[in-house]
Amino acid sequence: MTAATGAADSACSDDRGGEVEQQQYAEQCSELFAVGGYASVRKAARAGIEECGPDPVLLRWLGQAHAAEDEDDHDCEAEAAYRQGLALAADDLGLLVSYWELCLRSDSFDHPHRAKRAVTLQQRIEELAPPGSPEGRRVDDAVGWAGRGYWDDVTAGAVRGQVEQEVLAEQSVLVTDALRRAARDGVRPDTGEDLHAAELAAAVELLQGPHNAPLRLLLAHRVGAYVVTFLASFTLNKALVWGGVVRFSLWGWLLWIPLLAAETKLRQARKLGQQRVIERIQARHGEARDRTPSAG
Repeated sequence: MTAATGAADSACSDDRGGEVEQQQYAEQCSELFAVGGYASVRKAARAGIEECGPDPVLLRWLGQAHAAEDEDDHDCEAEAAYRQGLALAADDLGLLVSYWELCLRSDSFDHPHRAKRAVTLQQRIEELAPPGSPEGRRVDDAVGWAGRGYWDDVTAGAVRGQVEQEVLAEQSVLVTDALRRAARDGVRPDTGEDLHAAELAAAVELLQGPHNAPLRLLLAHRVGAYVVTFLASFTLNKALVWGGVVRFSLWGWLLWIPLLAAETKLRQARKLGQQRVIERIQARHGEARDRTPSAG
């Protein structure tokens, strides 16, 4: 009787331990995905599957991290992960909607099977998703963008470009303020896992030093720098043509190099800040797993 009870308690302990570890991996994937660490999400999901066995939640994160790359090879890997997950949990709404979104945005000429599967998946989702649920809203949003035409895509691309420029403009203002605070206080703040703060701290770090003084000046007066650079490049090109030096001039575009270098610094800072946050998230979850008693 005692031996049987002990064996049952051990089995329950193993199940609880495996479930806790699976939840930890799922939380890690969620946090990494939120900061754009798609490669790290795939690594964490695979590690969780290897340690805890195939799991629908981890397979969904694995598929989403592949699909987010928006490349054919990754799309194939995403489809494989979704189908493996649905083989374990055929009515998992998260898997169904994620797979449906992948099929919906796939080229129907290159992947006709996905176009056909999108229809059956949508029907199943509509049967399972309650009105007003997050999955139902995702379906409505996806149906909206799937019906766009060529000019809608062009407009959406222009809007994305404008948003990117607005983000860089805001970042340049924040970086200028942060550089002034750093010069005044000489203190480097601990950004933790705050992505925005980490990107800002990385920008301050990359723009330090006298050799970056011209770039700091351009970022501090970004709008004026764009106007002056445009006028100077246009004037130089016209002067070279009107003066008979060349028949057609692109030399004025070289004046854009300093501004492009400043923008490149900001993009590098965003990647560096993102990478640091990803590393901190991974380290925290690694320490948490080390503290969790092993299921074995």
